[in-house]
Amino acid sequence: MSRCSPFVIVLSAQDRSVLESIVRRRRAEQRMVIRARIVLAAADGVENCSIAECLHVAVNTVILWRKRFFEHGMAGLVDRHRSGRPRTFPPLVSVEIKELACELPATTGVPLSRWSCAELARELEQRHVVEMISASTVWRVLHADAIRPWLHRSWIAPRDPNFALKAAVALDLYAGVFDGVRLGADEFVICADEKTSIQARCRCHPTLPPGRARLMRVEHEYDRGGALAYLAAYDVHRAKAMGRCEPSTGIDPFGRLVQQVMTSEPYASAKRVFWIVDNGSSHRGQASIRRLESAWPTLHLIHLPVHASWLDQCEIYFSIVQRKVVTPNDFTDLDEIRDRLAAFETRYNAVAEPFDWKFGRSDLDKLLARIQAHTNTAA
Repeated sequence: MSRCSPFVIVLSAQDRSVLESIVRRRRAEQRMVIRARIVLAAADGVENCSIAECLHVAVNTVILWRKRFFEHGMAGLVDRHRSGRPRTFPPLVSVEIKELACELPATTGVPLSRWSCAELARELEQRHVVEMISASTVWRVLHADAIRPWLHRSWIAPRDPNFALKAAVALDLYAGVFDGVRLGADEFVICADEKTSIQARCRCHPTLPPGRARLMRVEHEYDRGGALAYLAAYDVHRAKAMGRCEPSTGIDPFGRLVQQVMTSEPYASAKRVFWIVDNGSSHRGQASIRRLESAWPTLHLIHLPVHASWLDQCEIYFSIVQRKVVTPNDFTDLDEIRDRLAAFETRYNAVAEPFDWKFGRSDLDKLLARIQAHTNTAA
């Protein structure tokens, strides 16, 4: 027979309201919900054993939080400060770890391209900074300051002195504006590009579909069936992809893509059709502007700056094609690639919506300012 607890809980209306709100709150911590339920049950006169059995906790747990609330009220339900295990290494070692991690291995004479936690631990031991240290300890020290030397990020600085001016034209067109005037209903913006060398790789064994507890399986070995190029034009505001397959890229294949688009509606009867392209050899420089604009009077060719393919929305469409159509590559021949890409265009255009493009002129100015500040600091 259980004894009555000496810690009799009497709740004020305010404390009961707070405890009940903790129990009802969906995002409350589970430990706080358990403690609140213990106190509420104790206030209702339920014995410790019955509370423990109902909440599936130990009786000692019930006794602990009942006593804490009796002595300290709501503040007693909060975890007390724990000092934790004392540090194994002094702060100076942490400084040495971070300093080494923020140096390139090559500059320290270590034949590595980048650090790993294990290599950092080894180097610290060889430098006699510590007698012994684990890779996990190194990781914890670096994690505190979000230092991750095992990762890298590529970047390239703009080389075109008119980068901002050229890029701003494309960004304005994405926003539906040209020369400060909003585009009309009979004016269109198209991004165009080429995806080269899509190979037909016929696997030596058929690809197996996914099953229960099994991923799709693709044979590693394959027979080569040739390669082709996929040229596409993407209508920015109508979210429509128009493409064609060619044996290779070049002026003539790109010209055929332009003809395919410009002879179809609504572009054939449009007032203006803006074509945004990169600086690929198929459509580079003033010669391409003269060639295409003389052949198609309503066409206006807009070149992005050098190294600005990330501003070409057709690249986003190509990334979708890569993920959904080309990978994994398992085509018997080039005709199968052509048929698959054509069918995907139809499927994509049926449900596609314009990309949620939010990068505008102000964002470009901020980005270029950050790059310039970084360049000045490095100099």
